[in-house]
Amino acid sequence: MTQFTDFGLAQPVLRALSEAGYVTPTPIQAQAIPPAMTGRDLCGIAQTGTGKTAAFALPILHRLALSDRRAPRRGCRVLVLSPTRELANQIAESFSDYGRHLSFTNTVVFGGVTISRQERALAPGVDILVATPGRLIDLIERRSLTLEGVEILVLDEADQMLDLGFIHALKRIVKMLPQKRQSLFFSATMPKNIAGLASQYLTDPVQVAVTPVATTAERVDQQVIFVHTGAKQALLGHILRDPAIERVLVFTRTKHGADRVVRGLDKVGIAAAAIHGNKSQPQRERALQAFRDGDCRVLVATDIAARGIDVDGVSHVINFDLPNVPESYVHRIGRTARAGADGLAISFCNDEEKAYLRDIERITRQKVPVAGFPEGFNPPSRQEAAEIAREEERRPERQQQRPGGGRPGQRPRQQQGRPQQGRPEGGRGFGGQGAAPRQGRPQEGRGPAPQGREARPQGEQRPNQGRPSRDSRPQRADARPRSGGGGGEGRNIGWLERSPRS
Repeated sequence: MTQFTDFGLAQPVLRALSEAGYVTPTPIQAQAIPPAMTGRDLCGIAQTGTGKTAAFALPILHRLALSDRRAPRRGCRVLVLSPTRELANQIAESFSDYGRHLSFTNTVVFGGVTISRQERALAPGVDILVATPGRLIDLIERRSLTLEGVEILVLDEADQMLDLGFIHALKRIVKMLPQKRQSLFFSATMPKNIAGLASQYLTDPVQVAVTPVATTAERVDQQVIFVHTGAKQALLGHILRDPAIERVLVFTRTKHGADRVVRGLDKVGIAAAAIHGNKSQPQRERALQAFRDGDCRVLVATDIAARGIDVDGVSHVINFDLPNVPESYVHRIGRTARAGADGLAISFCNDEEKAYLRDIERITRQKVPVAGFPEGFNPPSRQEAAEIAREEERRPERQQQRPGGGRPGQRPRQQQGRPQQGRPEGGRGFGGQGAAPRQGRPQEGRGPAPQGREARPQGEQRPNQGRPSRDSRPQRADARPRSGGGGGEGRNIGWLERSPRS
């Protein structure tokens, strides 16, 4: 198949593709669309940025176009599960774009916004529902949603689902689905636990793999700079003064580390925004929209947000901290060099992170070239850097915004200069990596979520109980909004409730 017109897709779908200027499918689309159109189960392995969303959205829309069946009340015909809110939003947007000439209903649900509006959208039934697992279970437990009418299940980014601790939630959800259904399973990597999951959920699936497992994007130039922890902030500021860097994603291991990077850049006159699990949904959307629009050229993110960021024109990815899960490196640098463009990924590596670098090179099967300091950069001495780090740790306490929480005078849990072992945001991993969850508190994948809010995924850290003033406390992304629903709710849900465009 060399063109979309060769697939035999329904004419309204082809019309939308033509209007968007899409002519030639990507390799994953060329291999996945034909069997998915015939109703076969499918297991697709491909890295981020390869067009996986269209690989399942187009055949689903084709099948909906050929059927006049209606969605059941408080039910859906197609269920798409996504690990993050940002990714869920983007999937729903893609269905709206590709199906603009079809008459179907499309709703996205996730935590961080009030549940009542989502219940009203689901009441008459929807054709396509895109959801995060925690909010989906909330809706089911409130009897606002039934899965008895699901004809097609899509599990997107399955490996991240397991990394975030969603395995138990997935098992609960699948038990509620009809046995007779089509299942489409997509993942960037295929470790043993993912293969086992696929064997349970899929029946005689078509196997599609367009790249070797865990390889990095070929068009991404990679380099690593060895630098001690206290000099990382100064090095980042020096690099970002280069006007050739048009749009850059900076990755940190922790939420509080992301906020520290933003404060450090602000000190040297570089505007940046952070996106992570402690930000409210409206805050996350505003930061991402400003990044898309070019109003903010530096976005600092944690791994939990990485796969939900699909922005064209990202010229650079900078790993301020190396991830302690090597697969995360692949997903991070996959944010650049998209759609045939070139990109550069720069990683900062201190002494403690060299073990992480070895793990990354082992899984990617290539050495990351070592680069020296850029011209004109004079790193601070270790003594100077240590004093800067101490000052940064004291500063939030004076402002009643203690990143690590706890009592006044207590050192924050995240120590400057030491990689956090097993407790990055979303990084606890499958199989018990990192600290055990607290007993008696429902978490995503470990039982029912509290009604009305998204369950906290494994690895999403709960702020300590050091109770600064309410206005200064960072908001959790999964916190239940106060009455009224918050300013961002209408944009998140309402505009996707009815998707046909004519």
